[in-house]
Amino acid sequence: MKLKTIQNRFKDELGALYPIEEIDSFFYMLLDEYYKIARIDLAMDYNLSIEKTEPILDALELLKAQNPIQYILGETEFYGLMFKVNKNTLIPRPETEELVEWVIKDCIGKEKEVKILDIGTGSGCIAISLAKNLPNAKVFALDVSSEALEVAKENARLNAVNIEFVEASILDRPYSEYVLKPHTFDIIVSNPPYVRNLEKELMQPNVLENEPHLALFVENENPLQFYKVITDFAIKKLNKQGCLFFEINEYLGKEMIHLLSTSHFKNIKLKQDIFKKDRMIKGEWTL
Repeated sequence: MKLKTIQNRFKDELGALYPIEEIDSFFYMLLDEYYKIARIDLAMDYNLSIEKTEPILDALELLKAQNPIQYILGETEFYGLMFKVNKNTLIPRPETEELVEWVIKDCIGKEKEVKILDIGTGSGCIAISLAKNLPNAKVFALDVSSEALEVAKENARLNAVNIEFVEASILDRPYSEYVLKPHTFDIIVSNPPYVRNLEKELMQPNVLENEPHLALFVENENPLQFYKVITDFAIKKLNKQGCLFFEINEYLGKEMIHLLSTSHFKNIKLKQDIFKKDRMIKGEWTL
């Protein structure tokens, strides 16, 4: 079948769901993944054809059901690295790359070993990106999901970094403290669940119907549940002058400043992402 015929079918069958630019992006990503055919190849040969159409047409059906392209491909790029992803892990977001960049810049110039803990690691994107870009870092990564940790371990192998993975729920703070008892940290970073149930209607169906709710949502009545527990954990586990970094709900910046300040963190900085949304916060532990 001619590739142009398949491309037109993508546009016809996905046009009601996605912008045309995104449909073309899907098509060329799948073409490269399944057939090792680049966009330029099709541009050079308008009549280019393939015989085995099942992979790309099966992917089309998944896209029609609003499965994320990252799950269809089984991988995605984050901070210049490739990561395996599946339905046990969130798909890494660009704003989380900004959080990683902030942590890396904070570590520049530090000569001694920096011990970092990533809480709620998921695919491992934060922990692995930090380990890859900070040669003097010793990185730990904690998650409650054994399935997510299996993906994260594979990603660590693929990206050739050493991470110490820990399976535990941070909500069970005594156990988390116990399994990490020998260690204190210079940096604790987390992108915990922060989307309130009331905000579900603002989300795209492909997120709601595919990505793990355990890693996304919190109750309306207790939206800072994970932040409070992690902050209390950080008080016990951060070294002096250690820093706590969070990705946060854009609507709860003031509440996060209040949480960190009343927990005796200093030099608190609330930072906006590229979309001018309050998305990250940092506090320094000085006691």
